[in-house]
Amino acid sequence: MWPQSERMDKIPPYLFAEIDRKRKILEEQGREVISFGIGDPDVPTPKRIIEAMKNALDNPSVFRYPLGRGRSDFRKSISQYYKKNYDINLDYDKEIVVLIGSKEGIAHFPQVFVNPGDYTLVPEPCYPVYHIGTYLSGGIPYFLPLEEKNDFYPQFDSIPQDIIKKTKILYLNYPNNPTAACSSKEFLADAINFCKKNNIILVYDAAYQEIYYDNKKPVAFFSIPGAKDIGIEFHSLSKTYNMTGWRIGWACGNQYLINKLAILKENIDSGTFEAIQIAGIEALSGPRDDVCKMRKIYQERRDILVEGLKKLSFNVKIPEATFYVWLDVGSDGLKFAENLLEKTGIIVTPGIGFGSSGRRFVRFALTISKDKIINALIKLENLWKK
Repeated sequence: MWPQSERMDKIPPYLFAEIDRKRKILEEQGREVISFGIGDPDVPTPKRIIEAMKNALDNPSVFRYPLGRGRSDFRKSISQYYKKNYDINLDYDKEIVVLIGSKEGIAHFPQVFVNPGDYTLVPEPCYPVYHIGTYLSGGIPYFLPLEEKNDFYPQFDSIPQDIIKKTKILYLNYPNNPTAACSSKEFLADAINFCKKNNIILVYDAAYQEIYYDNKKPVAFFSIPGAKDIGIEFHSLSKTYNMTGWRIGWACGNQYLINKLAILKENIDSGTFEAIQIAGIEALSGPRDDVCKMRKIYQERRDILVEGLKKLSFNVKIPEATFYVWLDVGSDGLKFAENLLEKTGIIVTPGIGFGSSGRRFVRFALTISKDKIINALIKLENLWKK
């Protein structure tokens, strides 16, 4: 057999693929499974977006290679979306590049700037692709714990100076997966100043920007002065419009960073299918009713789950955004998740899978129906009684 590369030695099996494997085994055994695992919306993509896709397929030109930074009309719709919803100005021609989902762009971005031996600053617990992309570029992730006592913010003053001098990238993600924390303007301003002072690129993952509750709209990264000087934001249609399988997103921000990422992408992929980009135009420029509807659905599910967990004497921090509940179970979260799966068929994601600071936690994804959530709470209550 051929030995894999040293970089691959550092990469574990993908957390959610392993969870899905366990789900399939239980279902094959005839057991009922209720999965709060992967955050994959269960509500279909809005019909208006599907119809736009269908209509686009009648145009034979969309079947050709979609080379370049993406369709100009889709990039214009992205620019208009930022202006209309956040009063942020983006040059659609120079400050936006279309991606095959934001995950792809985040994973590839370190290859543009990180050399072997360089560091990236990775808050943890986190979306695993941040440090995996670092490893694949030959870099070294330096992990910054996200703890509840610090409002799930990384502490920049804890980073040794010798690490800072070798750092190329800081990753931030708010609203945050998995903790569901939101950022303040003050924290983002501090992060921007930190990066400016130390010549560090700030990579901002805004995948959950539109999933929020109680009309508390999260702070937009580029609304903070100076953000575009050092920052690039990765965004996606996946969570906002229930389009996870469509694989479409974008990066925007600093012109130099966007240009370098575009050059890399031109050499390793051939772009995003144009019919999907046309559907993306409809998603961003059409009516916002479906987005508001999804927020209400997730908020109802959140309230049912949080109330049920409180009745079982869990100390639950109510999320203001994302469709996750990050629960401190007071002990080993992995053992908790394994016991729950074995005894009840309920799947939750062990927090350790997102980083060592998540050891005492599990994550619930609100991407299942309220009836399933209620059923899961009944099973939990029966387990607790035993």
